[in-house]
Amino acid sequence: MKFDPTMTSFFGDTLLKWYLANKRDLPWRRTKDPYKIWLSEVILQQTQVIQGLSYYNKFVQTFPTIKHLAKAKEDTVLKMWQGLGYYSRARNLHTTAKMVATIYKGVFPKTYDEIRSLKGVGSYTAAAITSMAYNMPYAVVDGNVYRVLSRVFGISTPINGTKGVKEFQELADALILKKKAGLYNQAVMEFGARYCKPTNPDCENCVLNSKCLAYSFNKVTQLPVKLKKIKIKDRYFNYFLLVDKNKNVIVHQRNKKDIWQGLFELLLIETEKETDLKTLLKSKQLNPFGKNFVVEDIHKEYKHILSHQHLHSHFYVLKFKGTFTTKHNTIALKDIQKLAWPRLIEKFLQVASYV
Repeated sequence: MKFDPTMTSFFGDTLLKWYLANKRDLPWRRTKDPYKIWLSEVILQQTQVIQGLSYYNKFVQTFPTIKHLAKAKEDTVLKMWQGLGYYSRARNLHTTAKMVATIYKGVFPKTYDEIRSLKGVGSYTAAAITSMAYNMPYAVVDGNVYRVLSRVFGISTPINGTKGVKEFQELADALILKKKAGLYNQAVMEFGARYCKPTNPDCENCVLNSKCLAYSFNKVTQLPVKLKKIKIKDRYFNYFLLVDKNKNVIVHQRNKKDIWQGLFELLLIETEKETDLKTLLKSKQLNPFGKNFVVEDIHKEYKHILSHQHLHSHFYVLKFKGTFTTKHNTIALKDIQKLAWPRLIEKFLQVASYV
C-alpha cells in the first residue's frame, strides 16, 4: 500500500476538529490518571459505553486508587463485575492491580513496554494508556479504528489476519499526530463508534468523504473484511436450585480453565444434547439425595451467547426433604445474592420462585 503523506494532516486535523465539536463528555476523558484510563479501557472491552459507564463510576468510587483495588478480595471484584461478562477481564484487572502495588509500589508504570507487560494488557490498551495519560505517540487500533482506516484508505486485507494486523498498525502509526497523540486516538475511535458505524453510516455528510475510497467506489458495506469465524460450540447446561429444609442451597465455584472461572454456579449437570428432566433426575450428581426431593419449579430455556460458545440452559427448582451434610458446599438461601454469579444464573435468580 502506497501511503500519501498529505493525508496525515488532513486525516488527523479533520478528525480532531470533528471530535472537539462532537465528543461525548465521559469521566475518563477528564483525567490523566493512568489508573482510571486503564480501568475504563478494561471495562469497555466487549462492552458498550452506555453500559460500562455505571460500572466505571462504581469501581472508581469503591477503589479510588489502584492500591485500593489491589487490597480487595477477588470475590468482591468479581461480584462488582457481575453482568459485564468476559470475567477474565476482572481477574486480570485484579492481578494487575496487585502487580502494580507490589512491583511499582502502587505507582502506575510510565513506559509502553512496562505497561504492555502487565497482565491482560495488549498492544491496544498499552497504546491507549500511554497516549491518553502521557501523550506518547502510540497509535491505537481497535474495531472502530479498523473500520475507519479500511474504508477511508480502501484496504481489503482481512483485519483479523496476521498480515492485516501488521498493515493497519503501520498505517495507524503513520497517521497519528505525535504532538496530540491522546486527542487523536480518542478522535479516531469516537468517529468510528459514532459516525463511521458498521451499518448505515451517514457517508454523504461525512467530514472525510472527499478522501474516502470506500465511499468513492461504493464499497462501504464491504469493508472492513474479516476472515471466517471459528466454529461455534453448543453446550447444554442443566442447573438445579436445590434447597434443603434448612433453606440452604448447594453451590459450586468454577475453578477450571473454562468460562466463568472464579464465579459461582448452582448444581450443574452438563449434557451433550437437550435432555429431559426425567433422565436428568437419574444422573449421578443427584444420586446422593436419592428420591428425597420434590420438583417445585421448571423454567424455560435460557440461551446465552458467548464469542465462541452458545449455552442452552435449563433451570429447575428442587426441594430436598432432608438436610445437606458438611461435605456439600452450601450457602444460606437468604445470602445467595451475595455471591458473584455469571449473568446467565443471575437472570434466573432474579425471577426464580425460591422454595
